[in-house]
Formats: sequence, structure tokens, C-alpha cells
Amino acid sequence: MRSMREKFPDFRWRRPEQGRASLCECWFCVDVWTWRMASTPGNQKARHSENSQGKKSQHAEEAIFYMNCRAAYLTVFKSSLENIKSKEQLSLVLQQAGRNPSQKTINKYWTSQTSSLNFDDFCAILKKEKPPTKNELLEAFGKIDIDKAGYILHDELCKILTTRGDKMTWEEVTSITNQADFNCSGKLDYNKFCELYLTTSEQCCKAARDRLETDPRLRQQHFGNQTENFPEGISLPVSKPSPRVSRKTDLKLPKADSRAPSRPSSAQSSKASTSTTVTVGASSSSSTKLIVEPDTMKEWQCAQCRGCFYLEEDGEIISHKYRLHLPQRSALCVTIRPFTIPQAERKSCHWLSVDTALFILKENETQENLQLVSFTELQNKEVFGWRGELGAGVYWLLPFTTGCRLRKVKTQISGEAKLVWRDEDGELALTKEFRAALLEIFETIDLDGNGLLSLEEYNFFELRTSGEKCDQEAWAVCKENFEMKKNELTRQGFLDLNLMEANDQDGDPWDLWVTLLSLGYNKALEMTEACPFVIDVCAERCKPRVKAISLEAGGSQLSRAVCRSVVNKGEAKVLDGSENIFIYTYRSGSRITSVIENKSENKVIIHVNNEQSKNCLNNRGLTVFAVEVAPKSMMVSQHVMALNEQEEWIYSCVHSLGS
Repeated sequence: MRSMREKFPDFRWRRPEQGRASLCECWFCVDVWTWRMASTPGNQKARHSENSQGKKSQHAEEAIFYMNCRAAYLTVFKSSLENIKSKEQLSLVLQQAGRNPSQKTINKYWTSQTSSLNFDDFCAILKKEKPPTKNELLEAFGKIDIDKAGYILHDELCKILTTRGDKMTWEEVTSITNQADFNCSGKLDYNKFCELYLTTSEQCCKAARDRLETDPRLRQQHFGNQTENFPEGISLPVSKPSPRVSRKTDLKLPKADSRAPSRPSSAQSSKASTSTTVTVGASSSSSTKLIVEPDTMKEWQCAQCRGCFYLEEDGEIISHKYRLHLPQRSALCVTIRPFTIPQAERKSCHWLSVDTALFILKENETQENLQLVSFTELQNKEVFGWRGELGAGVYWLLPFTTGCRLRKVKTQISGEAKLVWRDEDGELALTKEFRAALLEIFETIDLDGNGLLSLEEYNFFELRTSGEKCDQEAWAVCKENFEMKKNELTRQGFLDLNLMEANDQDGDPWDLWVTLLSLGYNKALEMTEACPFVIDVCAERCKPRVKAISLEAGGSQLSRAVCRSVVNKGEAKVLDGSENIFIYTYRSGSRITSVIENKSENKVIIHVNNEQSKNCLNNRGLTVFAVEVAPKSMMVSQHVMALNEQEEWIYSCVHSLGS
């Protein structure tokens, strides 16, 4: 989606029906015209929808993906356990995978704090940086070739590449225009260019695969095999980045849901192991349920705030984060639950089955040093809560979901929903289905639930859909043209804003779909990759204040809080035969979490085997997998929930040390 300023750069002086050709040119220059052709974030969502219609099974697609990852990685390194240690190595290994990353792309993943990247990180990058398809390349060229001549003049090409987006040097541009395969008479034949680019990329990938297949030594350089069948509809995990920041403390925490890229061989073949079994009855939750007594709490003062979990293209989950201010010490009741949107009560709401939790951290002198106070371990149906007493001060509320039920699942969609239509006079209007979806979105982004969107609330929406913020000047323009009350956008104003965008594109729904897909909707207008939630904070002796402060991934603070909660509350077992490896298992309501702690001076490979579990699903989507645990660190092994809550489920897991 375009930002407010991109939508209406000169709103006061031009009618929306006139359109704006410069937008296409801008998209072309910034997102496609890096000679390296890094894939654009907006198109990743669209491509995901197209790919979901493919005929290949999910297992086959993922197996091919990880084979290509290994093939490319082992072209540069001797083992998949060897780390990437420089920008140059990162660029080289991405090229071996058929990518041609720009410097901007490299800098995105190799920051000033990065010391190394592992194979898991590499897989995660490839998930994000997908190569462009031929249709996308041709569409991009077509937006600047307005005459549809099939070529672009070198002078025009040079001007674009050296002045816009990820700028290139004249030498780099000359290296393109001097290629005889797709240049003639001062023109670039972009059809030939696209064919050559894609052919070269595929040849690079094929060469890496061939080398892997013909070299028995290389074929063994990964965790086990992928020959076993996966449950239908369960995807292989997406690798998560390992920690990049070295700390002076003894304990380093990687991201809480760091995932392994492939399956190991049987865990029973490992040197040391320990097993854990938990049996949970049908529709059972925590033995200590959250009970709210109206008589004792009716005088308490409450604050409520909404938010949302969003599933990223690579499987990562982001959400709003909050700051809680208590003016004085007080007894508190804090709850979180999926949000039942009034407009959606009559339809199937996928997100209502998603598990939610809230971690409460105390803010000290610096935000880097937050202390875990507690978390919502009490459960009553879909509501998770915590009751206790907190002193005066500032606290952080970090929402969390395991990813067991909010995950990428491929579904067959019969047809794409229609967003706009034209009436008898030829005027554009929003379809009934699209209006309903927009009203759902409005309820989700109306964080304080007052029926209006403040600039601050709208900016969370803008950041999610366009990556930019709307400033006061642009908001004033919006106020002049759309219905507002008390300087806040009404529901009707929000609908009219989206209708204006449709008019601005002369009925082309492409930008509207980018917005919907980024907010978790599929092409049938179902919210399948997002989970709106509601947080309630009630205090006995003061008025609590809750404010959303960011929309981002949980990061190291949440990872540390999840691990620490399991270590503090869970059952600890020493891995048999290895006194420095501990497995912690904790059941909180309807979910079970296991954490691995490595107290040794060396990294370890831990194999995880869930083959004896019944009626379970985990956040990794794998029955058997392996994780690498750094020295003096801990990490989440897995989160597990019931596949069918109406039936008994058994968590039976073996953790074993790799040989």
C-alpha cells in the first residue's frame, strides 16, 4: 500500500480521477531497478497467494527449497555448521542460490552488530528475498515503457539507474548496456534481458544442485534427511536468525522460536537423551483457572487496549507492544484474549482459536534491562490472565503467541473476491464484501476502541501497510477531505479513504490487495494470517494507563522472558549422559513449552523426536528436527498444543544429544 503522501501528493489541486503515472515509475525504480533484482516486500504477499494455487504438495515444495539451500551453502562452505563471517561471503552464497543481492539488501541482513550468520539465517534470508518471476520483471519494465515498444532507450535507462532507488554507478550501467545479448542501437530489449537473467539464475542453482548430487561427501553435510512424510497441511519450519549481538553476560539468548532447517536422522542414534511425557484430557486447561469475581472488582478502575499479531512472509510473528503506567502500588488483574470483531460474528473467524499470552516486564533505568515480573499463566477458555500486586512505575506488556495455530497454511481458494464495482453512472463503489473487511480492519486498528482513528492509531496501520508514517500536514489534508470527529477519522472516513484510493487507480485493485494481504487477509477476504486481540488491565487502587508504543517482532526481550518463565516454572531434567544440558518443560493452560539450556563451553546439536506424541501440533511443523544451541545459552525447543482440543492429547518428546 502507498503511504498517505503517495496517495495524495497534491490532493488539493488535482481530482483523483486524473491518476498519477509517476507512482508506477517510482515502484519500478525503487523496488525493481536494482540490477541485482532483489524481490520487493509488496510482491512477496501477492506471490504467496499465487503460489498457494500450485499443484505441488507443501512437503515437496519445502523439500526442494531446503535442498537448494544446502546446495548453495555447500558450494561456498565445507559444512552446513560453518558460519558466514563477512558481507562478501553472504553476497557470494546468495548468488549461488540464484539471487543477485544489492548492497542495500546485504546491509539489511549484515548490520554493524552482526558478527556471523549461520545456515538457519541463510534459509530465512532466502525465504524473504525471493527471486522475481518473469511476469513481475516484464510488468516492471512495462510500467516505464509506456509505448509498449519492448525496449528502453539507454539514455533513459542510465538516468533512472543512476539517480533513483538503489543508485548504480555509470560503470555498472555501462556493463549492462554493453551486453550484446540484449542491447542494440542504443536500446535495451527487456524481453531478452529478462530471459537471460532468469536463465542465468537457474543455471547457477542447477550447478550447485548437481555438485551436491555428485559429491557423496557434500550430501552428508546436513542434519539427516527429508524422506519421511509430513502430516498434510503442516509446513516445514522457517529458519530464524541467530543472535547477532555479543553480550558481556554469561547467558546469551537467541530468538525464542529459532528453528532448524531440516530433519535429523532418528534421535535414538544419539549419545545421550531424556524423555518427557504429559497427558492432557479433552478440552482441559490449566488446573488453576482465571476467575473474575464481579462483586470484588466492580469498583476497580480498568483500561483496555486492542492490538494484533501479524504473520510475516517468512513465518515470523510481529505484534503491538505496550507500556503500562501505574501511579501507585495496586492489586491488578491483567488479561489477554483474541478479539471477537462485532462485524465478523456471523462468519468463521480463524483467529479465535489462536493462543495468546502476555509477558509483564518492569522497566528499569534502560529499556535494555527489563525484568520479567510475571506472565498470564491462568486460563479460562480463550482468556489468559494474571492476578497479583505491582508497585508504582512503568511496565512493558509484550503479547505472545506460540505460532502453533497462527502459521502459513496453504488453502485452495476458488476465486478472487471483487473489491470494487461500477454503478449505472460508471462511478466506482466498494463491494459489500470489501466494505465488511474494511470495517473489520477498522475495529482492529482502533486500539482504544472509541470508534475513531487517531493519527497515532492510523500510523500503526500506515507502518504495517506502507512502511511510512503520516505527518501532521498530511493528516490535515485528510481532515479536509474525509469525515473526522475531534481530529480523528470516522469509519465512514476510513471507507471513503479506501474508495479514493480505488478511484485514484481507476478501479485497479492492486494497491488495495497489497493492503489486505499485509493485514493478514487472503484473496477470499478471510483473515487467516493475523490475530486481533484485546488486553484488559484492572487496578484496585489507581487508574492504569496502557499505551501502544510499537509494532514489531518480540525480539530478545520477549525471547528472554519466554525462556525465563519456563525455567522458573517448569520441570527440569538433565540430559542423560551430559551434566551441562538441561531440558525444561512447562505446561501453561492449553500449551506446553520446552526450553533447552546449554551450560557447557561448546555448541551442541540437540535432536528432538515427537514421534510418540498423539493429537499434537507444534510451532515448527515437524515431528523430528534438530536445533543448534550455542555455548552458555538457552532457547525454546518447541511449543506444543492439541490438534483437536475435544480429544485427549499426549506430549511425548525425546531430546537427545547429536553424535
